Amino acid sequence: MTRRQFRPPAISQLTLQPLSNCCWACGGSLWMSYHNFRTVVTLHGLCRLTLKIRRCHNPDCPLYHKPYRPEEEGALALPQGEFGLDIIALIGALRYAQHRSVPEIHKQLRAMGVSIAERTVTYLIERYEELVALHLADQERLKARLSQQGRVVLSIDGLQPDMGHEVLWVIRDCLSGEILLARPLLSAAHSDLIVLLSEVQQVLASFEEPVPICGVISDGEQSIRLAVQAALPDVPHQLCQFHYLREATRPMYEVDRHAKKELKKQVRGIRAIERTVEARLKPEAGLENSHEAQRQKDQEYQATDRAILGYCLAVRSALTEDGPPPLCAPGLKLHERLQAIHTSLERVAIKRGSLDYRHHLN
Repeated sequence: MTRRQFRPPAISQLTLQPLSNCCWACGGSLWMSYHNFRTVVTLHGLCRLTLKIRRCHNPDCPLYHKPYRPEEEGALALPQGEFGLDIIALIGALRYAQHRSVPEIHKQLRAMGVSIAERTVTYLIERYEELVALHLADQERLKARLSQQGRVVLSIDGLQPDMGHEVLWVIRDCLSGEILLARPLLSAAHSDLIVLLSEVQQVLASFEEPVPICGVISDGEQSIRLAVQAALPDVPHQLCQFHYLREATRPMYEVDRHAKKELKKQVRGIRAIERTVEARLKPEAGLENSHEAQRQKDQEYQATDRAILGYCLAVRSALTEDGPPPLCAPGLKLHERLQAIHTSLERVAIKRGSLDYRHHLN
């Protein structure tokens, strides 16, 4: 879509020049030909790039008059790209690591001060997928790293950012962190997963020095178990530590959930308090003609009314935000937050001498 307003001025400037002054084809000198300018949107704001372009002026050189651009340009943004690689990497992490939707990613980027359209977020997700595919296609680098390592421990899991869409199955090496295979599948049948595991096994066996598979780690899904048993029958299959810990702490999680339920019962009625205070803060008709004493009394209550609304918002936030079990028990987290709110209320009561909320709300 065409831009409807001028781009704001860049907050930073950067000048880049080629690393070499000699032509790699003929060995002659590369002369400064012209300057190129481009503006890149980064997480730190707009950056104005000044690119020094060199050319070879030897008519007999195969690279005669071909532009030689600075190498550092490729580390900041893609060719003819408006947004930097840092934004593309963040979008990819939010999409596939945190399973955020496109509107959620767009909202977070806007909150960070990045001027971007929601449709552009979708385009940048596609660019991220292309970069990942290009990274996975570099077999020479992968061979060198895995051959030096001497073994691999496979981790297999499926990622489904949106319900009802294809599941992206990822097989990676836990020791090096390298992704060995990533492919979307419409189903999670063990027959489809057998094909993926067999393909990875064939790639590792095709190296000059075959790299053995020492183990497999997964979340213990039935289809994955059957696939590993069929494709890698002699390889140990272990449950993921996170899933193992979650299953081991399930009894404690049930107790924590019951405790959280009891805590919520003690702080019910927040909405009724908010409605009462909001009604008091609304300007009433004919207030200008009321007595001076009544106006002063209403003004005295305004500060307390806003403070009560702030505490109600804090309680509501504590009730809606959960911690990731089993590493953070939601019930204990709720208890800590409610205790902090209670301590704050007591501190205010001591400072003012007394707080009679029932008299104030009535």
